[in-house]
Amino acid sequence: MIRLSQAAVAAAVVVCLSGCASIFNGTTQPVAFSSAPQGAAMTITNRAGEPVHIGTTPSTVTLKRGAGYFKSEAYTVTMKKEGFADASQQVDSQVSGWYVANIMLGGLLGMLIVDPASGGMYTFPDTVKGTLAPTVAGVVGTSAAPATVK
Repeated sequence: MIRLSQAAVAAAVVVCLSGCASIFNGTTQPVAFSSAPQGAAMTITNRAGEPVHIGTTPSTVTLKRGAGYFKSEAYTVTMKKEGFADASQQVDSQVSGWYVANIMLGGLLGMLIVDPASGGMYTFPDTVKGTLAPTVAGVVGTSAAPATVK
């Protein structure tokens, strides 16, 4: 009986000291990038303007969720393809539902220290799609919709 109560106390300590979002989300997230048309050159830069990925679409890139204590990472993706206007968009995070679970499970340290420091409290969209508008005779977007990334 003593061993069972010790195990219960140990489990409670682990739950209280851990961050739910960091456990269930992790500190990184794979995000699928695609474009219309496919095969666009893609550059992803972080909040500091440093490139974190250079490649072509479609591609799945693992992005870091946090940029510091209570600071989410934010990325800018730029897609380029010959004959099309460039498309750029900010990829921002949101607070994860698992972060709120800290309140329900009593994980005060996880809520105030672990998840904010690790970035686990944030989540990105699972997919980002860029639509590049064709250019006509060197004029961008004359007969097509403007370039956007969704």
